[in-house]
Amino acid sequence: MRFRHAFIESIAVALPKECWSSATLEEKLRPTYERLKLPAGRLEFMTGIKARRMWPAGTKPSDASAIAGKAVLAKSRLAAEQIETFIHSAVCRDMLEPATASFAHHKIGLGPHCQVFDLSNACLGFLNGLVILAAMIDAGKIRCGLVASGENGRPLIEKTLVHLLTTPLGRNTIKPFFANLTLGSAAAAVIVCHENMLPTNVPRHRLISSVGQAATQFNELCQGNSIGYELEMQTDSEQLLLAGVEVAKNTWAEFEQETGWTRATPSRVICHQVGSTHRSKLYEELGLDLKKDFSSFETLGNTGSAALPATLALADEQGAIKVGDKIALLGIGSGLNSLMLAVEW
Repeated sequence: MRFRHAFIESIAVALPKECWSSATLEEKLRPTYERLKLPAGRLEFMTGIKARRMWPAGTKPSDASAIAGKAVLAKSRLAAEQIETFIHSAVCRDMLEPATASFAHHKIGLGPHCQVFDLSNACLGFLNGLVILAAMIDAGKIRCGLVASGENGRPLIEKTLVHLLTTPLGRNTIKPFFANLTLGSAAAAVIVCHENMLPTNVPRHRLISSVGQAATQFNELCQGNSIGYELEMQTDSEQLLLAGVEVAKNTWAEFEQETGWTRATPSRVICHQVGSTHRSKLYEELGLDLKKDFSSFETLGNTGSAALPATLALADEQGAIKVGDKIALLGIGSGLNSLMLAVEW
């Protein structure tokens, strides 16, 4: 899908202050590690994740989404009343009904004329939100929209720690729960608008094109669910890695055809933040230069749908991308689905 008039007007990331190191999590699991004779340090060694952030206990996804929404409006030249569509795109939601976007919309202070809805698609939700807003703008349905994601990994990690300490799991049966310990918490938000709303003397972050593919025969490899406030997730990490990289390869081939880009074109590449093994395998199979990568998983872990936009925002804040750079955003989400976006900064 090619875009004609949609631009990223502003982007913001919001990070919790509380930090949980991988070493701290393993110390909490010492009885289980000793029983199974697991070496300390394996969590960081296998994933490259040194730490992750956590929102205070009791933080709702709408709270986190609203923090990012307010942050992006504070950076924007546009006013809250100009936002015509608001999307909450996180995996985490306050409840099934009403939409978490309803709570976040009110907390941000957006206007009554604004369309409000949730969009949930595992770790791809935010990128899906960007595509939908860009398509609505190109179709002339809206002129400006905001997508936000507030992810909270704390409840699932806390539940996983209890489960691993109280259930007599073996070395093989513990594996599906290992991915839970890589999760973190973060929030991100982006305002997308029609190019006519942008001053001519400011940088323009153009959304160029998007390509997506589905490989839903692998939908069983990572599954999460909730019963009331109880959360659970199990992941076949090894098979998920192989299947995810394969669908990404197919998506990248179509991405090159759609955009006219080659592997050498992007100045910067940002992928979904899973861990070091996933990143290395992805870049190797796609033939991309690892030096062009910008990552955040080392200190933030896997923050779900907020991971890629938060990393893009951090790259912008830290001067890792500059005006005119061509950026490839590579998303992969359980399901399995892949979505890639071409952006000119």
